[in-house]
Amino acid sequence: MANYVINGGKLLKGTITTKSAKNSAVAILCATAMIKGVTVLNDVPEIEEVKRIMEILNSIGIKVVWSGKNELTVDNKNSINLNNIDREATRLTRSSFMLVGALVNKLKKFSMYKPGGCNLGIRTLMPHFFAFAHLGIKIKETQHALHIDSSHAKAADFTMYEMSDTGTENIIMASVLIPGTTTIRFAASNYMVQDLCYFLNQAGAKISGIGTKTMEIVGVKKLNPIKNYPIMPDPIESMAFVAIAIATQSKLTITNCPVDFLRVEMEKLNVMGQRIDILKSYKSKNKKFDIIDIMVWPSKLIAPPDKIHAQPYPGINIDNLHFFVPILNQAKGVSIVHDWVYENRAIYATELNKMGARIKLLDPHRLSIQGPTKLKPAEIICPPALRPAMNVLICMLATKGKSILRNLYSINRGYEDIIERLKSLGAEIKEIN
Repeated sequence: MANYVINGGKLLKGTITTKSAKNSAVAILCATAMIKGVTVLNDVPEIEEVKRIMEILNSIGIKVVWSGKNELTVDNKNSINLNNIDREATRLTRSSFMLVGALVNKLKKFSMYKPGGCNLGIRTLMPHFFAFAHLGIKIKETQHALHIDSSHAKAADFTMYEMSDTGTENIIMASVLIPGTTTIRFAASNYMVQDLCYFLNQAGAKISGIGTKTMEIVGVKKLNPIKNYPIMPDPIESMAFVAIAIATQSKLTITNCPVDFLRVEMEKLNVMGQRIDILKSYKSKNKKFDIIDIMVWPSKLIAPPDKIHAQPYPGINIDNLHFFVPILNQAKGVSIVHDWVYENRAIYATELNKMGARIKLLDPHRLSIQGPTKLKPAEIICPPALRPAMNVLICMLATKGKSILRNLYSINRGYEDIIERLKSLGAEIKEIN
């Protein structure tokens, strides 16, 4: 992947629009494996994570092609065959595991490679396995593969072992075609779960309780192809642009922000002294989500009165948590960030110490950040995790002088055409060998 020189410390200006949600796109794309016929998805982000799911689907007999700008056509007319599933693409994305939920009603017994993705430490699949077991679906895990038996699948009323986003999505996909009524308690209600449910309902599923912690699914015999479903905007990308504006002390307008998934983040920033104005309110293209345009102003920040930590929706999104790191670097005082979900992600923030940040790893989950701290240029290889990698880029944009950022694959997994979009705001970024 490309390497870049970032000549940072420049004030950015202008307007940047939030693209569609990575996590919605990959879940919905997996769900198309359940739908016979031709489905067309609109506003799909052209990112590496989506490309990996496309490669997997194409390798099992589902034809997926770009049919226009940010438009995917999924032709699912042929039989699905997992014999030649793309092993490398599966290794590169954890999202591939959602194909299990999509396929359990199509293939009663099948095997697939274990999923990969960001290197974030131990990320057990057991919450998925426990939920599938409630539905009578057995999964046996070996060193490199998963072996699934859904020949005795049945509807059930059960509680999720963990409020997992992908786990909830997997079980929703499995349940919509199982006869009877399935009730999922302690269900995740995050943005990508809601977007998937709205898509499935448009295809003929019967899902109620969307956006709540208890969902009811009445099984249907089949799903119907959809000719136009726009993926929702990405709240994680919106938050990244907020962090960029704050870190560079720039006045920026950010459009197409799904506000319900940013409210707590914005309130935390408000308490810290950050000014954010709402310019406009409207509905998303799929008419399901409230959207706002905002203006972020240069502001003097103070450290928050208590720790910043993620919670299930509607709390701070776990993927937004690390964007507080470059923000807190600008805040006066000592701040604590508690990343309780992942075993190994907090350590990546210490990469910013190479730029002069004063970040201490208190334990595998907690960071202490001293601010405000003036950063210095550095040469850094992107961490193998999407959000911490984006944080390095954000801090380089805020740092006066020339920094080098190598191997942007981690960032390109989740952000479409990010370098050119930042350059449109006045960022000085140049590709090098």
